[in-house]
Amino acid sequence: MPNDRFDIAIVGAGPAGMSAAIAASRHGASVVVLDEQRGPGGQIYRAITSAPARRRDMLGPDYAAGQPLAESFRACGARHITDAAVWQVTPEGAVHYLHQGATSTLQADRIVLCSGAMERPFPIPGWTLPGVLTAGAAQILLKSADVVPTEPVVLAGCGPLLYLLGWQYVRAGVPIRALVDTTSMQDYRRALPHLGGALAGWRYLKKGLALMRVLKRAGVPFHTGAQDLAAEGSDAVTALSFTVGGQQHRIATSTLLLHHGVVPNTQFTWSLRADHHWDDAQLCWQPDADAWGALSIPGISVAGDGLGIGGALAAALQGELSALGALHSLGRITMTERDRLAAPLQSELRRQLRIRPFLDALYRPKKANRVPADDVIVCRCEEVTAGAIRQFVELGCHGPNQAKAFGRCGMGPCQGRQCGLTVSELIADARGVSPAEVGYFRIRPPIKPISLGELAGPA
Repeated sequence: MPNDRFDIAIVGAGPAGMSAAIAASRHGASVVVLDEQRGPGGQIYRAITSAPARRRDMLGPDYAAGQPLAESFRACGARHITDAAVWQVTPEGAVHYLHQGATSTLQADRIVLCSGAMERPFPIPGWTLPGVLTAGAAQILLKSADVVPTEPVVLAGCGPLLYLLGWQYVRAGVPIRALVDTTSMQDYRRALPHLGGALAGWRYLKKGLALMRVLKRAGVPFHTGAQDLAAEGSDAVTALSFTVGGQQHRIATSTLLLHHGVVPNTQFTWSLRADHHWDDAQLCWQPDADAWGALSIPGISVAGDGLGIGGALAAALQGELSALGALHSLGRITMTERDRLAAPLQSELRRQLRIRPFLDALYRPKKANRVPADDVIVCRCEEVTAGAIRQFVELGCHGPNQAKAFGRCGMGPCQGRQCGLTVSELIADARGVSPAEVGYFRIRPPIKPISLGELAGPA
């Protein structure tokens, strides 16, 4: 029988999870890493160990940089359970997961959650039409199977991923009909006070400018300062309409890719009832954690973008720091050794994060794209509109959990992933208070869908 008890269990095999596993294994801890994918890499380095050279070249050096990390992870000695959907983590250190159609449980003295980020909901009119995808979903298809659109696409929204995907599509030969950017001059003025940090992270600025140059050389039309975005169509998307400077635009397309940033995936931390706070800079919920990623729940920590959006390099550093914290709490290294090993990592992490205030200010999603009009669907699973949420507030609904009782919002298969932030902000806006006062959905296991037959197991 395989070992079902470990010193450290890590959920997620992205940059944070891999780095945590390498560091913990180096100090002799027994480590298990559980991940839904067939290979290590997470979303940012998805399929990196199986990607052919042509795909690695097409996706660029930032993607290819994940290969050495993945190879080090595979050689570190940690047990890696692939195709594993973790559906519950308990405060007592139990990790319940679905693997090959059956449920299993393992126990760990310390748990590190490296669940990464998810794309922010982008509820505009028509966003539920067939043919409308997120940029992240389109990139997953590209990374995992070389699947790209055959018809010209429109990219709309804001944030670095939008330009990165456009750059990758140009290299893949995908025709881009237009890039519609919601970033305005007001956003640049808001970001200006953080320019010092941006200059300190000049490598990121240089990469961003290089992506834009490639897109412009490829003849991709740019529309900046776009407002009033709406996907048109009845049975499928046929066009994107928007305004720039009060002038109406309409671009025909059968594939519309939306993106306006990523947010921490906090489903596990909420289900554990860990303490969270509303971060107004990144407009999202973040779990409260100390310098080692330790949560308010003893024995459980978080690393990577699940703690706050910082990018792949920052996530890897946070993964290693969380491992050092776990090793110290297990008595495997002294406090002096932990702090000595952590010092250069913390210094580099500060350097990696210096550009974040600039990016957060520049690509702050517009309120109209976060708090939509009444007729826009907010909860895709249960088809609840923004207007229905506002009516719930008029009837005395003060928070997202009451909204479930009023209209099943957040009770579908995604468990609020696609609507949670929007519902919090909608209710807060209707009440005239902060999202911090409104709160979030009360997340319960199973975190991932699981059938009664799978839950029952062989019995």
